[in-house]
Parts: sequence; structure tokens; C-alpha cells
Amino acid sequence: WSTGLPGSATAGELEVGPDGTVARLSVAGAGPAGSDAARAGLAELREELVPAAFGSLAGVSTAVTGGTAGDVDFGATMAQRLPVVIGFVLALTVVVLTVAFRSLAVALIAAALTLLSVAAAYGVLVLVFQSTWAEGLLGFTSTGTIVSWIPLFLFVVLFGLSMDYHVFVVSRVREATQAGIPLRLAVTTGVSRSAGVVTSAAVVMVAVFGIFATLSMLEFKQLGVGLAVAVLVDATLVRGVLLPAAMAALGERTWWVPRWLRWLPAPRH
Repeated sequence: WSTGLPGSATAGELEVGPDGTVARLSVAGAGPAGSDAARAGLAELREELVPAAFGSLAGVSTAVTGGTAGDVDFGATMAQRLPVVIGFVLALTVVVLTVAFRSLAVALIAAALTLLSVAAAYGVLVLVFQSTWAEGLLGFTSTGTIVSWIPLFLFVVLFGLSMDYHVFVVSRVREATQAGIPLRLAVTTGVSRSAGVVTSAAVVMVAVFGIFATLSMLEFKQLGVGLAVAVLVDATLVRGVLLPAAMAALGERTWWVPRWLRWLPAPRH
């Protein structure tokens, strides 16, 4: 069936194992590894040619592997696992923050606002790296794709950093309300007291991640740009504007907790 190989692909000699139960056929792809032509050839091999050649043979199992196959399978696994990881991290975040602040509202606000930061980072990655306008600015050649492990890795790292900023701000607000300050004034007080810590931490992280954007490897450029943008957005727009606005809009409902969770001890900050 080697005459039916996709595109310009060519097959080598069939190699058979010593016991005669295993055989390997090496095929030179129709294009460079990871290219559209190579991916199309891989799909044709897996979906049409290999089943047509071996599908009717009883007791025979087949697999198509190689550089392109590894990339495709890894990307598919990442895409499949990403919703699971996001769901687990969100659920764990809500549980931990609800216990820490004795407030379900605070936990839900944290999860929602952090998702906004992640979405902003994903959007910037697509805008910068799936187009060609920034190639000269950052010194890369666009492949039209995002490296498959970047979205999951970026989400996990950013969620950890964002929770730090969130805890800094909300803890100061909680301290102010426990001191008898009205909530709106407590929000202003908490943001001003935590601004120095959050801003300093964000400046350091943005600078570090920005260095990644100067490296030659595309995956590190994407990681650096994504994290730098996400931290910048999170520490300024999200924690400096949206979080205080949400807490002020909710008023005393910020500290709302369901009746069945009111056994939780009051937080001490």
C-alpha cells in the first residue's frame, strides 16, 4: 500500500522483529514535521491507509508515531485535560477562599476575575503570535499557532499569582471592616494599604516574564508575553478597579455565606 502514501511521502524497507510478531515501516512525511502537509498526511495514514491495509487482519494492532504524531497527540491530550484542570482549580479556589474569608461571594468574585485575566492573556497570545504584525518587534516567525502546552501552564501559574494579589487586597479590606470602618471606605482603605505590595510584586513579575519574550525559542516568547500581560492586567485593572468595584457594589453582601456554611470560624487577619 506504499504507493498510496499521502503527498510526497515515501516508505522505507519493512523491518521485522526477531520473533516475527512485530514489524516497523518508516515513512518519510509529506512535509516538515509539524507542518500542515505533515499533519494532513498523518491524518490520512491513521484514518484511511493503515485501516485499509491492516484493518481486516485478525489479531493485528497498529500505531502511527513520530514527531508529527507526537505533537498532534500531545496537543489533543492538552485540549482534553484543560477543562478538567480549570474546573478542579476553580473548585479548589472557591473552597479555600470560602473557608479563609468565611464568604462565598469573595471566593466567587476571585474565581471570576482571575478568569478574566486568563482570557485577556489568551487573547493577547492569539493577537500577537497567530498573526505576523509583531514578528519584527519580538523577533520571531509566526507559525499561526500557540504551543500546545502554553494555555494550561499559563492558567495554572497565573491562578496562583492572582490569588496572592486577591488575598492581599481582601485581607486589608477585611481588617478595615473588622475595625468598624464602613464597607465602601474599607474597600478604599484596603486597596490603598495593599497597593504597594501588589504593585511591587507585579513589577518584578512583569519584568521577569518580559525577559522571556526576548529569548529565541518561540514557546518561551509566548510564555513570557502571556504571563507578563496577564500579571499586568490582573494587578492593575482587575485588582485595582474591578475587585474594589465589585465589593463596593455588593456592599455588606460581600461577606455573604450560605446558612449551611455559617459554622465556619470567623477569619482573623
